[in-house]
Amino acid sequence: MVAATTVGAVNDMTARWARDAVGERGTVLTAVGVWPLLALLAGPAGGPARAELAGALGIDAADAVRAGRDLLGALDSADGVDAALGLWTRRALSLRPEWPASLPLDAHGELTGDTTADQEALNAWAKRHTDGLIDRMPVEVDADTLLVLASALLVRTTWVRPFDEHPHEVPEGPWAGRELTLLRRYGGTAPEQVRVHRTPAGPLTSVEVEGDNGLDVHLLLGPPEMPGGEVVGHGVAALCGGYPTVCGAALTDGAGPGLQVATVPSWDGVPVVSLSCARFTVEADHDLLRRAGLFGLGAASDTSRGHFPGISQVPLAVTSARQKATATFGPKGFRAAAVTAVAVGMGSAPSTPPHTAQWVSARFDRPFGFLAVHRATGMVLVAGWVTEPDAAEPRTGYPW
Repeated sequence: MVAATTVGAVNDMTARWARDAVGERGTVLTAVGVWPLLALLAGPAGGPARAELAGALGIDAADAVRAGRDLLGALDSADGVDAALGLWTRRALSLRPEWPASLPLDAHGELTGDTTADQEALNAWAKRHTDGLIDRMPVEVDADTLLVLASALLVRTTWVRPFDEHPHEVPEGPWAGRELTLLRRYGGTAPEQVRVHRTPAGPLTSVEVEGDNGLDVHLLLGPPEMPGGEVVGHGVAALCGGYPTVCGAALTDGAGPGLQVATVPSWDGVPVVSLSCARFTVEADHDLLRRAGLFGLGAASDTSRGHFPGISQVPLAVTSARQKATATFGPKGFRAAAVTAVAVGMGSAPSTPPHTAQWVSARFDRPFGFLAVHRATGMVLVAGWVTEPDAAEPRTGYPW
């Protein structure tokens, strides 16, 4: 089981990244793909780079390698999650043996100097460990690349209760007049899984869609004026119990964005939730050095000196750090993948029912956020913002 402090640190990075990165366009990101790489680099780092990486991670650099290793191990052992770590180095780069010995490597390969062949090998590794969802390593190998450290993450779950698909023309809002594919299900969501969080920026609706393997996806809808970064950021904070929350029987009509609540005739008196959500696929390519401060890579990317004495006596600096990610929310389940890589170079009925029951309708047919969450720990595996839903044309053989 991953430590609670690590879960908190990963979720905190997710929230900070979402607030900074999510804008008018849809995106997907996974801090859980970045955090262990930064941890594995923080341990052998020195000077300002070590302090900056530790600050971004939220843990002591002396504990970072162990925490990163433990996180990767916990991810790979979780149902519905595959995690892998790869390291590629130039033959001429002499490593301190204790560093690679401490890493849970799936692969330790060689960078031959043939950049085309090396790139193909890294691309094949990325494709193999994401079931083909990511077909390229996000960093480009060049003649100056001495080391590449990469993580791959594959997340998938099947809904306990699948959705039906219907073409739908949105009547109002940012998607008004658009024909999209709406996923609908009547039942399968408990009223307690529909929550309204009282955030400082306004009410936030969260609906938990339960997977069959310990993974859930939380759909997030804020007021129309709430920026996407705040929707996702507040969603992470709400997941961690940061705001007053109402759910289930305490819900009232209009209590949160996208919600309708009423009392309706019922044969059995059991509350029912009607959930509608636009089907979507989102993809993103993130340059982590554009947010070097957020990830603690400001000092480490200064090529005028070396920053990793615990890796090699050769002065090393981060020259590239990127993540490619994708996520799909479909009628049968959720699937997401990400590859994160850091490149290092040289530094220099007709009758009346007898009962009534609560009826809750939650509709996500304007831009909304989502979190894929490991149920047992509350760790956010994938986060994103949807601005371009799938069009109404059906997808032949659509598996998710």
